Amino acid sequence: MQRVKLFRDAPVDRAAWPATVSAVAQFLEVAAGDGWEFGPGVTFLVGENGSGKSTLIEGIAEAAGLPAAGGSTNGGSETRRTESPLGEWLRVERSPRAPRWGFFLRAETMHSYYSWREDLDGGDALRLHEMSHGESFNSLLDEVLDHERYVAGLACLDEPEAALSFSSTLRWLASLDRMRSRGTQVICATHSPVLAALPGATILELGEWGIRESAWEDLDLVRLHRGFLEAPGRYLRHLLE
Repeated sequence: MQRVKLFRDAPVDRAAWPATVSAVAQFLEVAAGDGWEFGPGVTFLVGENGSGKSTLIEGIAEAAGLPAAGGSTNGGSETRRTESPLGEWLRVERSPRAPRWGFFLRAETMHSYYSWREDLDGGDALRLHEMSHGESFNSLLDEVLDHERYVAGLACLDEPEAALSFSSTLRWLASLDRMRSRGTQVICATHSPVLAALPGATILELGEWGIRESAWEDLDLVRLHRGFLEAPGRYLRHLLE
């Protein structure tokens, strides 16, 4: 994926959600011009709840032909249609020989994807429903996202750390690095300072200012986690008064 552009006839209402979210508004403005460019490797979207991370990554995934509820280019489950029309407004420009394989991991709807996959694979299915939340995500990582048969493609990940322990998060960090080395392009929305620490990754911080590129050590995400771990009492006294 080289860039994401806005269809000229997209019925964008700038006064209505999701265009009223600062980060989405900025993304749409750039997409309406030369397009929002994504480099190879890993791009992280970080920011507070409501900053537009999931809305953006969902729209990009849909525009790239991935199921809105999560799954691969080959298919996935269907749940309630997403409330955001962003994916219908956007088109993805790819390099001429770019692979078409992709996967959208959307943490809150993967249960439906697991059912779809078991129905499709029958007796050969990964028994994802029989695993814990974290185990199922790690199995997807091993068998789909970080599998050598998928030497390149697009992986859109929406807060994968929601299911993960600290050690599993480190495992995903190493896998993202392997995926990048094989040519997989990754766009990952995250609240995890551990994942965002991946060397060489592009970090886009979303907030009331819109979208800005940031260094890991300058992120509010990192500052707040570090402050709490160094002196939790300062936060607890304020919260529990």
